[in-house]
Amino acid sequence: MLHYMKPSWLKIKLPGNDDYQQVKATLKQERVTTVCIDAKCPNRIECWGRRAMTFMILGHVCTRNCGFCAVTTGNPKAFIDQTEPARIARTVKKLNLSNVIITSVTRDDLGDGGASVFAQTIKAIKSVNPEMKTEVLVPDFAGAGESIKQVIDAGCDIFAHNVETVSQLTPLVRDKKANYDISLQVLKTAHRISPNLMLKSGFMVGLGETEQQVKETIDDLLKAGIHILTIGQYLQPARPMLAVREYITPAGFSAYKQYALDIGIKYVFAGPLVRSSYARIC
Repeated sequence: MLHYMKPSWLKIKLPGNDDYQQVKATLKQERVTTVCIDAKCPNRIECWGRRAMTFMILGHVCTRNCGFCAVTTGNPKAFIDQTEPARIARTVKKLNLSNVIITSVTRDDLGDGGASVFAQTIKAIKSVNPEMKTEVLVPDFAGAGESIKQVIDAGCDIFAHNVETVSQLTPLVRDKKANYDISLQVLKTAHRISPNLMLKSGFMVGLGETEQQVKETIDDLLKAGIHILTIGQYLQPARPMLAVREYITPAGFSAYKQYALDIGIKYVFAGPLVRSSYARIC
């Protein structure tokens, strides 16, 4: 069954206060992109109140075409803005942020998948504030261990990669270049490179998955070594994208959270408005 009417627990009031406008002005001045605004994240005011923000690097064009995502697909032709890490570091300083997440589009056109830019951005932020808590939410880098190690060696505090959906729905939901097993391998490789590094992953529900498939995904992520799990409601970003098959109730999310905690995942964030960039423990 397809669902077009959002339930009451998904309705939010959009922000518009002075602090919000000031942050937007700073982001525009430094020409940096945030998931907070571009993805219309419902939690951005709460996060900004905690001096937390999610930056998206490596441009606006993704080399993949996932069914759940409205980001422009194309070939960036290996273009990299060399000034981006410094501009993000200045933004961090101007806004007096306490922790940040760095994510990106997928860049299959780059030999290292953009790992060097992740590393440069981490180092630029740490140069502004060595104590800054920095999380990265990376693409799969086509499973390349060298790229994963480059990002970890730059000094991130949390390393994250999302499986996005259950194994059975991956061919429908994600681009044909994406692979559930490769995503698990990214997490396993990160754990092998740095056994004490905090690992994080997440996925969406409401795409037609079963309860058993969700539990199997949670099991797989535990075996991959993650410490932090996010589970959120899929919301169709635009009409051409995949439609919502089901709105999971808050009680349903609570049950998934309890299952994950019971099997040993240390930190679990599960709920209708939970997004990967919202769940922070540092």
